[in-house]
Amino acid sequence: MVKIAVDAFGGDYAPEQIVKGALQAAEQDGIRVILTGNETRLKSLVNGKPGSELIEIVHAPEVIQMDEAAEAVRSKPNSSLVQAARLVKEGEAGALVSAGSTGATMAAAVLTIRRIKGVERPAITSLMPTRTGVALMVDVGANVDCKPGQLLQFAQMGSIYAENVLRIHRPRVGLLNIGHEPTKGNSLSKEVYTLLQDAGVNFVGNIEGRDISAGHCDVVVCDGFVGNVVLKFAEGLADALFGMMKEEFTSSIPAKLGALLLEPGLRSIKKKVDYTEYGGAPLLGVNGVVIIAHGGSNAKAIYNAIRVAKEGVQQNIVQGIAERMAT
Repeated sequence: MVKIAVDAFGGDYAPEQIVKGALQAAEQDGIRVILTGNETRLKSLVNGKPGSELIEIVHAPEVIQMDEAAEAVRSKPNSSLVQAARLVKEGEAGALVSAGSTGATMAAAVLTIRRIKGVERPAITSLMPTRTGVALMVDVGANVDCKPGQLLQFAQMGSIYAENVLRIHRPRVGLLNIGHEPTKGNSLSKEVYTLLQDAGVNFVGNIEGRDISAGHCDVVVCDGFVGNVVLKFAEGLADALFGMMKEEFTSSIPAKLGALLLEPGLRSIKKKVDYTEYGGAPLLGVNGVVIIAHGGSNAKAIYNAIRVAKEGVQQNIVQGIAERMAT
C-alpha cells in the first residue's frame, strides 16, 4: 500500500494544519501517511483522532525554517524535511509532501532522493487555471537560467505528467514566448522551438502569456525565471480581482442583492483559482514523487497535496519519466 511521507513541521501553519490535512487524507481516502517531526508534539495532535490508525510518526528533532534554503539540508540532517526525503530514498514511502521552504525541499529531493538518470535539472510545476480546465507550467522557479536541452526535458516530463496524472490525452505542449511565429523571441526560444518539433511530444508551437488562461495548450514550457513571474502575477491578479469585486458588491444595497444572485457562479470561479484545490507543485525529474505545497497551506491544501502525491505514485510517473530519459 502506498505511503506518503509528510514533513509535519514545514509550512506557516505547521504542525497543526499539516496534521489535520494528513488525518483527513487517512480518514476520507484511506491513505497511509508517515508524519516526520517532534514525536511528542505529533502524538498529541494525532492520537485518538479519526484516521489516526493509518498515521505513522517518525521522530525528527530539527526543523528547517521557512527562510532557510539549501544549506539547511546539510546542516540539519535530522530535520523533519530531510527525514521525510530519506524515507522516500529508502523505499519506506512512495512520495514526499512538504509545505516548507521551496529551496530546501528541492535541495532535499536532489541531494537525498537524487535525480532520475538522464535528467539535467529537476523542474517545479504548477497548475494554472484556464477557461477550459488547467494548464501545467514547467518550470516555475527551480531553474532561472536554462539551456535548450533542459527546456526540452521540461516539455517531455510535463507531457508525461499531464497524460498520466492529469489524464489528458496527447497533451498540447506550448513554448511561452513573446509571439507565435517561430522567428520570435531570444536565441534560447528559437533553438528550443526547433528541438521541440522533433521531441516526441504534441508540440503546438509558441504561445503568448494571454494564451495560457485561454486554454490554448495543456503544458506550458518556460525557464524558471519567467515561470515564477507569471505564477506570482497570476496569484496577485486573482487576489486583486476578488478584492475589487468584494468592495463593489458591498458598496450598496443593490450591489449586495446582485451579489446574492451571482454567488453560486462566483464561488465556482473562486474555486478554480484557489491553490488549495490543487494541493501543491510536483517536482519533476527526481527519483521519487515530490509535491511542494504552498507555504501558507491549510489542512485542505495538505489533504489535496497528499492525494496528488498518491496519484503520482500509482501512475508510475517516475518510471515514465525515467523511460523517456533513457531513450
